[in-house]
Amino acid sequence: MSTPSALSTPTPTASASAPPPARPGTILLVIVTAYLMVGVDSTVVNVALPDIQRGLGFSPTGLSWVLNAYTLAFGGLLLLGGRVGDLLGRRRTLTAGVLLFALSSLLGGLATDGTWLLAARALQGVGGALIAPSTLALITTGFPDGPARHRALSVYSSMAGIGASAGLVLGGMLTSWASWRWALLVNVPLGLVLALALPRFVPETPRHPGRFDLPGALTGTAGTTSLVYAFIRVSEGGWSDPRALAGFAAAAALLTGFLLVESRAAQPVLPLSLFADRNRAGGYAVILLLPAGMFGAFYFLTLFGQQVLRYSPLRAGFAFLPMTLVMFTTVRLVPRLLARFGTRPVLLTGLSLAALGTGWLALLEPGDGYADGLLGPLVLVGLGLGLSFMPLNATILSAVTPRQAGAASGLLQTLQWLGGTVGLSVLVTVYGTATRHTTGSPDAVLTHGAAHAFAVGALLTLTGLLVAATVLTGGRRADRPGGVSAAAASRGR
Repeated sequence: MSTPSALSTPTPTASASAPPPARPGTILLVIVTAYLMVGVDSTVVNVALPDIQRGLGFSPTGLSWVLNAYTLAFGGLLLLGGRVGDLLGRRRTLTAGVLLFALSSLLGGLATDGTWLLAARALQGVGGALIAPSTLALITTGFPDGPARHRALSVYSSMAGIGASAGLVLGGMLTSWASWRWALLVNVPLGLVLALALPRFVPETPRHPGRFDLPGALTGTAGTTSLVYAFIRVSEGGWSDPRALAGFAAAAALLTGFLLVESRAAQPVLPLSLFADRNRAGGYAVILLLPAGMFGAFYFLTLFGQQVLRYSPLRAGFAFLPMTLVMFTTVRLVPRLLARFGTRPVLLTGLSLAALGTGWLALLEPGDGYADGLLGPLVLVGLGLGLSFMPLNATILSAVTPRQAGAASGLLQTLQWLGGTVGLSVLVTVYGTATRHTTGSPDAVLTHGAAHAFAVGALLTLTGLLVAATVLTGGRRADRPGGVSAAAASRGR
């Protein structure tokens, strides 16, 4: 990669442990590969679930917790993971997360019963919560605001979608050709290679010593975990589920307490000053709404492919490749678009295309095939996401001080993950309501319910578009090095 050298000069504290200087392209490759490992794992297990159920004797209800155990740990600990990186060093935290992820994958691949596998999946979530914010924070502090960071973020922003699509394909291949266990064991060699590469190629960031905000960490982690659990229960039992209601009540109390603690803490887990900047606050709102509309839609696309089009898990994974290829190609062009047009126009265009593609899916009929029913919407969605995520990341992380980079990254990914969880719960509820009294063939019932879910997904994305259009003010000046730093930093301190 020809990215210009843009690493910040290490402080004396960090230089003692810094590796020999490496090219920014090499550093970026190591960082995004670590993030790609988490992205692949988000879907690689999905297509292996039937084999896992047969192999370990899971009940249908218990099987869902193979995914939920990871979701709870990962979503609940992202904020804490970002703060750990700020205090202990982000490369050190990332390396620990990669090793923990590899170890838990090994334990899961060797599981002989359901309890063992669920514990390993929860441990994987802990590792992922250390990896995700650290990777994004390393890009934020290692590449200066402007073109260099935009190029790095363009690669990084494509990894989640590429990882999710690659996970579906890889999971289908490993499950079909070997065993469901390899859907987990594949992380072990990759994790070991990354753990060796990180100290060699990635410089350590300066540590920011201070008191750890234990009350904030406890209330924030418990509150976020309760909220994720409540939405998981909603997706399984509906909005009247007693455990879901109890989870929402607990989350409301804990998160209220969390905000009170953070407003008084000397070194908070979540600096509330992050919301002082209008563009960053608006970006956080959009990063919650966009996955809410999109990720739930992907769930129903998978159902439609396998149950209506009769695709195998492997073929269903390959069906997402046009979207992935379009998204990857688009994000590589986004830095040039930002330099020419500015963040806001590019983001508004991307959100509009993503909403249009999801709305197009709401027109699906049972007789539609892949070419006439799915290909066009998938291309539009891929184009829209490619134009949206990287400008959102750039908007949120612009002018963030190095001390707050981990917290800002952790909150970004917490909201993104929470948005996907909330969106899936909402769309599953919409699907259930739409199909409750629908008659006809199973294909017709599923398509009818999925179409309603896609329509609501499009409305959630349109809401994100409305927020971006009315709140965000970023233009060309915000995209140039130093163009926004002085004003935004003064508001964000």
